[in-house]
Amino acid sequence: MTVVLSKDYHKKKALEERRILCLTKEEADRRDIRPLRIGVLNVMPKAESYEFSLLYPLGRSVLQIEPIWLRLNTHAYHSSNISHLDSLYISFEEATKDKHLDGLIITGAPVEEMPYEEVTYWDELMEIMTFAQSNIASTLGICWGGMALAKFLGIEKVMCQKKIFGVYETENLNTNHPIVGGLDDIFLCPQSRHSGIDDKVLEDARDNKIVNLLAYNEDSGYTIFESFNQRFLMHLGHPEYEPERFKEEYERDIKIGRKDVEYPVNVNIEKPVNRWRSHRTEFFSQWIKYVYDETPY
Repeated sequence: MTVVLSKDYHKKKALEERRILCLTKEEADRRDIRPLRIGVLNVMPKAESYEFSLLYPLGRSVLQIEPIWLRLNTHAYHSSNISHLDSLYISFEEATKDKHLDGLIITGAPVEEMPYEEVTYWDELMEIMTFAQSNIASTLGICWGGMALAKFLGIEKVMCQKKIFGVYETENLNTNHPIVGGLDDIFLCPQSRHSGIDDKVLEDARDNKIVNLLAYNEDSGYTIFESFNQRFLMHLGHPEYEPERFKEEYERDIKIGRKDVEYPVNVNIEKPVNRWRSHRTEFFSQWIKYVYDETPY
């Protein structure tokens, strides 16, 4: 349960309070264990605030993790702390120039209502996904990041009539799978998105051996699926979310007058509680184990 971070990383104390061992690079080197280098392409708003949401479940793995924070050359990062990005984030080219990335995470982004081609950094992201398909053991896309991976495979998204928002009982479709196999037969999964992928489109893609379908809910659709070669793993939910996030998003959406946003399903925003922690921990831990097993280095 170890992550490799700088000595003065701003969320270090919070991670240690959650029983995550934080080592500096020098301390990790003395242990003589090669940490898995996990690239994190973080395009969430206020990037620095979102980091903890990923570091905590990654840090619960028994393997040592070195997060490599990635920034896009064609993204402005208007809401993020630029000095923080400058000190911690590097380009994908720099991250892969001399060292191998064992795994890659593409986060969600507040661009899901835009056509992919109108996203300013889409071409750059396409280049990264092309590289990842052949050179990285597994790429995990979360929410919009998962839809971006699906688009790379030729699968289009659709806009939802109302926001898929809340915590949904989700069926595990493959209890023998190396990543989702350990999840409960029915598990709770957070969702927060205005778009998704039509069930029939994904079922056709399954029949044509483009994807394997791994988890489903009647209201939120196929939530977890993977490319047929298992290089890309798509989770359209937000297992990494803390419960307070639902209150923040709901109040924000109501304040700006969105009519397609209803009260989150199975969430009490006045007293939000985490009912999906075990799903989060198991999902990320098994993904990390899969990356380790598939990395030939």
